[in-house]
Parts: sequence; structure tokens; C-alpha cells
Amino acid sequence: MRHAGIASAFCIVWASFSFASTSSEIPVDLELKAQLLQAVSEADSFKDRFDAEVWLMDMSTRMRRYIPDERQRLYFLRQVHSHATRAGLKPDLVLAVIHVESLFDRYALSSVGAQGAMQVMPFWKHELGRPEDNLIDLSTNLRYGCTILKFYLDKEKGDIRRALGRYNGSLGSHKYPDKVQEYWYRYWYVKD
Repeated sequence: MRHAGIASAFCIVWASFSFASTSSEIPVDLELKAQLLQAVSEADSFKDRFDAEVWLMDMSTRMRRYIPDERQRLYFLRQVHSHATRAGLKPDLVLAVIHVESLFDRYALSSVGAQGAMQVMPFWKHELGRPEDNLIDLSTNLRYGCTILKFYLDKEKGDIRRALGRYNGSLGSHKYPDKVQEYWYRYWYVKD
């Protein structure tokens, strides 16, 4: 919960940038930078083992077609659950974002340089003074991505559509939020 503001800040800053910008042209929100630095420094763990295991079994069945290897799939899901929960996000929402962003390819690289499952821009590593962080590493990528998404969700006072638009850098367009929400409700949604 204490990381809730981190993701939102990252997404707000990121969304305001043109994808054509270089990292040296991007102004950095200092509050977001501090929150990201805290988030990337912490270890991950489940808070409720029983609920996590139930969630893992359910999601593993749903994800089988995207990550056929059971070990890799469970590792991926544990990481998503852990980082999403720590950031104060619903893990199923994070799965929908990853589904749209990278189709669960932790090695994904976009044409503008975004990396990993959640397609995080690498300039953040340098802004945080952590150039050694590997955004292709699933745990690192999720820590950054969940922090960013939560920051935007908080910034938008819980408005998921606007937060998703900011995360994708497409605030004002409905295409990306519509797609994430469609995937969320069709494939990943878990009723509380």
C-alpha cells in the first residue's frame, strides 16, 4: 500500500513525454523518482499464502496458452502477484496490462525502447542512479511498471481509464484503455 503513489507518479511523468523524446530531454518528477527508488530497493513476498496459491492455480490455467512451461508460468505469476500487491494494484489488472503491452514476453523491446513485460522506458534506471538494473529481468520490470501504474492511478484519483492512458502515453485516446479493460474482463478479472 505504501507504494501506491509510486506507480502513479511514474506514469504521469511518462505519459507527458513524447515517445520520440530522448532520455536527456525528459523532465523527471522528483517525487516519483524517490518513490521508484524505494520500490526497486525492496524485496517481494506474498502476504497471504493461501489466497496467493488459489490465485496462482486459477491464473496458471488461464495463462497456459501464453507461457506453456508450468515452472516459467508459475514464476511469472508469483512475480506479478507479489509486485502488484506490494504496489497496491489488483494482480489481474497488471496481467491485463502485460497482455496488451508484451503478450507476456519478458524480453519484449518496443520500437521506442520500452523494455520487458510491462514495457518500461530505460531512462528511469539512470534517473534513479541504478544503471545496473536490468529491465528485462521480470522482477525489476514489474517493480518499475507496477510502481508507475499505481502512481498514475493515484494521480487520477482511481480513474483506471485515465491512469491506463497515462501509463501508455496516450491520455485522451480511448484505444489503449479500452483494450486493457477488454482483456482484463475477458481473460483475467477476479471478483473480490
